[in-house]
Amino acid sequence: MNDNELDVVTGAFNYTGKYITRRLLSMGRTVRTLSSRADEGSFAEKVEAFPFTFDDPIRLKEILKGATTFYNTYWVRFPRGETTYEKAVENTRVLIGAAKEAGVRRFVHISITNASQDSALPYFKGKGKLEEALIESGLSYAIIRPAVIFGKEDILINNIAWILRRFPVFAVMGSGAYRLRPIFVEDMARIAVDAGQKNENVIIDAVGPETFTFDELVRLIARKTGSRSGVIHVPPAMGYLLSKMIGLLVGDVVLTWDEVRGLTAGLLDTDGPPTGETRLSEWLEQNAQSVGKRYASELKRHYV
Repeated sequence: MNDNELDVVTGAFNYTGKYITRRLLSMGRTVRTLSSRADEGSFAEKVEAFPFTFDDPIRLKEILKGATTFYNTYWVRFPRGETTYEKAVENTRVLIGAAKEAGVRRFVHISITNASQDSALPYFKGKGKLEEALIESGLSYAIIRPAVIFGKEDILINNIAWILRRFPVFAVMGSGAYRLRPIFVEDMARIAVDAGQKNENVIIDAVGPETFTFDELVRLIARKTGSRSGVIHVPPAMGYLLSKMIGLLVGDVVLTWDEVRGLTAGLLDTDGPPTGETRLSEWLEQNAQSVGKRYASELKRHYV
């Protein structure tokens, strides 16, 4: 493929989309974005930005015309107001249809580990529905399934560190023995862009080289940041209640009950080989002075 071909990335000014966009631009490719945010960052002037127009598929088709690859990072972490998982599924179906009508060659979709239409959890169920919709669309596809994505703009790892820096105890829900496999955001972007250059239909677990139990992860972050916070174990319902209390303090949704259920059920873990190269333990060592210094708000990132 030619370096100057057009790619479309949803959310090029957001977390994951930003790293995919940077990688594509570094390859000399032209990038267009569908985004709910205004242009910002060092490459904003290099990216042609359009708002999402889910209610106007014809307009979406026109925006996507000429694109070689579509990188889809659009999703919602939790329902809020008129934003629901059902609406997010519907909107993503519109994107898939518009991409097909526009003649896009390849659709790279960011999903989640253990996505399934049969899941009892709406987040994983919605992701599973979209995987099936993409597979049935007839488009050439790559489905990327990350677990926890870490990096400078990360929310989960950062906010665990923030709590460890500020509170005398950290409450681990349940046994803490459930596992997760964090992947570095730049590794995630590399996997997505590499998959975009290929033709075969693939489903790839985007997971790092280290596997942690949640208890191990919290204790690792505590050591790397020099926290003296004690780690205790509480029933999941109590841990969720404590997260809601912190949410009131910071004006954010720290955790949802579905996230608690998914985490403690081990849905952020896989048995496959690592596809990322960066070790979280080493990254924490390098970023120990900055991680968790400020709280990262989901609501401010997406709704303010």
